[in-house]
This record gives sequence, structure tokens and C-alpha cells, in this order.
Amino acid sequence: MLGGVDLNLQFPAGWNQARQIKYAQGFTSPAPRDFVGYGPLTEPEALAIYNFTLSHNFSLAIAYHTQGQEIYWNFQNINPPRGLDIANQFAVVSGYSVEDVPFNSSFAGYKDWFIQNYNRPGYTIEAGLGQNPLPISQFNEIYQDNLGILVLGAVLI
Repeated sequence: MLGGVDLNLQFPAGWNQARQIKYAQGFTSPAPRDFVGYGPLTEPEALAIYNFTLSHNFSLAIAYHTQGQEIYWNFQNINPPRGLDIANQFAVVSGYSVEDVPFNSSFAGYKDWFIQNYNRPGYTIEAGLGQNPLPISQFNEIYQDNLGILVLGAVLI
């Protein structure tokens, strides 16, 4: 197992592009964040999620991150059916905003791979605000903000 690999930069959806961007930013070796590794799916945790997803017929995927109270819903020019509609419903119940992923962060994530591989709705939910790690004092607010997303995600498709 390689240490210091950002697990959300491990998926085969524009991995080479992610590598090029992150290397240009100086993330060329194991680090606390933004190191893509030496290839897609080299980390056992990413590979486990990948294989788990392949072995199930999920209608949608939600990846949770922290930072920004935002909802990312598409991958490059792939806009899955109902993807934006569901994202907007998630925004209503959470108070989060629906945003385009910043270009330099728009490759090699789980959501990206799910959308690319299945053409089904996939989301990255950026929960909470502040400096990571977020303080435990935000837990109740984050939970309340996201409960509706989890319920809708389970019943919409």
C-alpha cells in the first residue's frame, strides 16, 4: 500500500489529466492531500469502492467531502439524465448550492468515474465550512443539512 495518496484522485476518469494538474501544482510525491498516486486504483480503499460499485446496480452515487456547502453534479460534458434536477432537489433540502466543479478539481474522483462509467447521477457533497479538519461542533448542523439529501437519494430513483 502506498502512503499519502489522495483517495479521491484514484479513479479512472481523467486520471492522467488529474496527474498533470496536480504535478504542475507541485504534488509529485506522497502527501497529506492532492497526490494522485502512481496510477489509478493503486490504493486498496479506492479499489474496494470501485469493485463494490461494479458489483451492484446503483441508481446514483453520493461522495461526501468537507468544505464549502456545495453540490457538484456532473463530470466534464457528461450530464446524466435527471442529474441536475436531483442536484437542485438536494440543494432545496440542504441549503447547499449547486456548483460546477472547479476545473483543477474535476478529474479522477469517484463521482467522476461513476458518471463516466454508468451515465447515472453522481454527486460530490461538500459538507460544512471552515478549516479541515472541521470541528466536531459542526456535526449536528452538517447532519441536519444532509439528512434530506440521504433520504431523497434513497427514494428518488
